[in-house]
Amino acid sequence: MHARTTSLERDVDLNDIARGDGYLFVRDGIGFAGRQVAARVDPSEALDVLRTIDHDDESNGEAGPIAFGSLPFLESDGGYLVIPHVVVRKTESGRTWLTTIGDANVDDLLPLSRPTPTSSRFVVEPVLPVERYRSAVEAARDAVRRGDLVKAVIARELMVTSDDPIDVHAVLLRLRASFGSSYRYSFDGLIGASPELLVSISDDMVRSHPLAGTTPRTGDPEVDAELGRALVDSVKDQIEHRVVIDVVHDTLLPYCSYLDWEPEPSLVPVANVQHLGTLVEGRLGDPRPDSLSLARRLCPTPALGGHPRDEALQLIEKVEGFPRGRYGGAVGWVDASGNGVWAVTIRCAEFSDDRRRARLVAGGGIVADSDPDAELAETQAKFQAMLSAIVRA
Repeated sequence: MHARTTSLERDVDLNDIARGDGYLFVRDGIGFAGRQVAARVDPSEALDVLRTIDHDDESNGEAGPIAFGSLPFLESDGGYLVIPHVVVRKTESGRTWLTTIGDANVDDLLPLSRPTPTSSRFVVEPVLPVERYRSAVEAARDAVRRGDLVKAVIARELMVTSDDPIDVHAVLLRLRASFGSSYRYSFDGLIGASPELLVSISDDMVRSHPLAGTTPRTGDPEVDAELGRALVDSVKDQIEHRVVIDVVHDTLLPYCSYLDWEPEPSLVPVANVQHLGTLVEGRLGDPRPDSLSLARRLCPTPALGGHPRDEALQLIEKVEGFPRGRYGGAVGWVDASGNGVWAVTIRCAEFSDDRRRARLVAGGGIVADSDPDAELAETQAKFQAMLSAIVRA
């Protein structure tokens, strides 16, 4: 394959390039949109394929071919990446670059029009009874109290059914309006806005920003501030958060000449909830790993699985009642140099091929002091991110 990267001088909206049938990964206006598929590759082969592509590069390494996709919650479920024929990338420097592979068609980069408002009938309902979720939370809590686990994450599903096909392009635009500072993504029917950075590599710098511990936002600044203070002071949430930080730190440390992290977690607000978050940052040693291999080692983090990992995954499989699939894994990209960004696959929906159904999943970390009613309320708050973008009366 042969690729060419050139400057794109016109202003473009990445959401309009991705639309409902392309690819998107963007945060705060920085990221890319892709169209058409040059290659579909196994994650284990992605770097090798990228490195075989001849590249005429006018960007001096700022842009180029990428492999984009998702890693499932369980590595045994496989997963795959795509190398788009066309990639439009906006960089931190303010430049916009166009990368094409082979005889890619760039005539349809922009849509003829934006989505128009529509009204549909929606049905939103749990896939499994809520009592099944409560029982799973109790089982995880009891396992922690017995000392079998430190933490386990229990999730539940919702299904949204629409009389008419759901316009994915319109969903992406609504996510941008409310969750512009989250990692917004669209990949083969998987749409979401994740606030959590699993891992990124830029040259020799590695970063991760784990989140664990959640409380709602109400829209009232005084109430939200009080909820935030209560979250920071919560022993239950601090324990849950510490487990995640320790595992991320221990996973990245062998690859780093130094690794630093914030001494205390800070509040990370998004539109509908606020989290405890801790930034982890370091400098990679030699030989330098690639972002995809680190994402695979970190996935699933204790923020989505639990700790110890194997025991937590066994409990989840036993009590949760459904396969997670792509939820709780990772979504992101890697280039031929190993640079890339991977977010945790949360705050997402998986759309059916006919776009009339969307499966949503949300969960929370269970420790010894967890209460099933409080955990149910936390999932309800987390579901609002995607429900508000999908459901239109």
